[in-house]
Order: sequence, then C-alpha cells, then structure tokens
Amino acid sequence: MTAPEHTTAPDRITRLNPDTLHKTPGYHHITVVEAGRTAYLAGQCPLDPAGDLVGPGDLLAQTDQVVANALAALAAVDAGPEQVVRSVIYVVTDDRTALGEVWTRLLASPLAPAFTSAGTLLGVAQLGFPGQLVEIDLTAALSG
Repeated sequence: MTAPEHTTAPDRITRLNPDTLHKTPGYHHITVVEAGRTAYLAGQCPLDPAGDLVGPGDLLAQTDQVVANALAALAAVDAGPEQVVRSVIYVVTDDRTALGEVWTRLLASPLAPAFTSAGTLLGVAQLGFPGQLVEIDLTAALSG
C-alpha cells in the first residue's frame, strides 16, 4: 500500500493514490476518514437565494453559482472545501470538452481543494430544474 499523500483535519482525512492505479489529474483514488461527524450536502444547483436559475444556457456561469452555493452550504456546517471527502459533479452534456471546461473552472475556484478527494465527473441527459446544466454533490468530514 502506498503511503498517504495528503492528510488534513488533524490526521482524520487521508488521501491516497496507490502506485498500482493510474496517475490522476489532481484528485485521489482513495479518501479515508477516521470516525467522526460527516455532512452529506444535497446536490448544489445553480439557483440564487430566490430560487431563480443563474446563467441560463451558460455552463460556466452556472458552475460559478454552484461553487458559491456549495461554499455557503459547507460554511453552514463550519466546514471548508479541504474537508470534502467525496464529490460527484453532474453536467448536462455528452461532450468531453464541456466536461473539461467545467473541471478546469472548478479547479480555478475557491472550492478547488474539494476536488483533491475521491470524486466523479460525469455527463448526464438532464438535471432536476429546467435549464439546469450543472450540479455538485459533496460529502464532508466535520471537525469535532
């Protein structure tokens, strides 16, 4: 087994990339969390506080709103992006270029540390709200 590459939340979260698996573009194949409190965030959508869709037809504007909403949800449980241990990113597309654009935008955002843990990025046919193009589902290990 490969030694831990990254540990946070005083030694409660360990991220690993075993030598027997392929290299990754920044995420880790395995995230281990010692026993403790966990927050499971609902999928964060590109809606503003009034419930209106932000950036109709604009994948990157919607990605930015999803980031803002995810950061607000994490803050509500006194967590930061570095405490995220699992992410699933849904994008309404069958185009790998669009998936790459979303991934690049996420890695350039304040939420970027969340994407060093185990995660999945996938294209889907549709999401729950009319016009919605992106959604992020996060799990975080909480302190204390």
